[in-house]
Amino acid sequence: MFALKNRIYCSLKFARCFQSRNLRMGKATLMSVNLKGSSFLTLKDFNAEEIKHILWVSADLKHRIKHRGENVPLLQGKSIAMIFEKRSTRTRMSTETGFSLLGGHPCFLTPQDIHLGINESTTDTARVLSGLADIVLARVYRHSSLELLDKDASIPIINGLSDLYHPIQILADLLTLQEHYGSLKGLTLAWIGDGNNVLHSFMMSLAKLGVNLKVATPKGYEPDANITQEAQRLSKQFGTKLQFLTDPVEAARDSNVLVTDTWVSMGQEEEKKKRMKDFLGYQITMQAGSVAAPDWTFLHCLPRKAEEVDDEVFYSPRSLVFTEAENRKWTIMGLMVCILTDYRPQIPKLKF
Repeated sequence: MFALKNRIYCSLKFARCFQSRNLRMGKATLMSVNLKGSSFLTLKDFNAEEIKHILWVSADLKHRIKHRGENVPLLQGKSIAMIFEKRSTRTRMSTETGFSLLGGHPCFLTPQDIHLGINESTTDTARVLSGLADIVLARVYRHSSLELLDKDASIPIINGLSDLYHPIQILADLLTLQEHYGSLKGLTLAWIGDGNNVLHSFMMSLAKLGVNLKVATPKGYEPDANITQEAQRLSKQFGTKLQFLTDPVEAARDSNVLVTDTWVSMGQEEEKKKRMKDFLGYQITMQAGSVAAPDWTFLHCLPRKAEEVDDEVFYSPRSLVFTEAENRKWTIMGLMVCILTDYRPQIPKLKF
């Protein structure tokens, strides 16, 4: 009997994955995109039209709710389990307030409430949550934890951050840039800092949208080799420029967007002294901006430290960081609506 139940469970899981992912094969258009039931672990798994569709839905919700004051209860009667192994301001607030604003019920689970793979196996946790919630957002240390959750859950899993990727941050960044510049194609983004999870997610998405990428990292802090190889393949496929440098000024030269992030991520505190020394010269200042494109802007996913970017840039009109932070809410809302409903945006398609 157990073996039969297990086969039925696995068949249902396979059917869900097949249905959502099979619809995404081939050359999809914005009108044919269907992400309902999909998990969102990495932007590597999503094509250009799917990313554009998520951003379109996000912009639509922002327009209807923020600017027109409409009540849009698209997630009424649904619940989300939020697993946080790492603390967060923006991820928690954007998801909780966004899900509630859409009529749903968020349930926040701290390490005191749930220990993935410790008090209960991740497999069992995935199956339990599948019967109690409609979707899971997990912010974890190891990307493998997300993959295991997704393997054993019968509901969609969203990556709220892992050691390898931070895809929901990039959705907010892309929407912010689309709002500011009017389109994305042809922009050049300069990443100046650590080769971390945020950079990895940029590398898995920008080329698909026609955005060039210049990466400046100190020696020894380059992005993951496998992700770099995939990014090079994507750049070649979509005809964009991808450069890896060690000189932050050269990365900034003629770039439209200057981006950095923390030099010391959670879990790297013991490396702080060495990292501060290795990243000398990587602070983003107006000097870096002086060689950038005339319309240059600045992004940072926050929280920010002064050694990463000085106050003159951070609080200048060039800085889009607070719009970027707000857009975390609209893009996570857009993503959840895409995954849980068949909603079609009411505003015209965005220009990319």
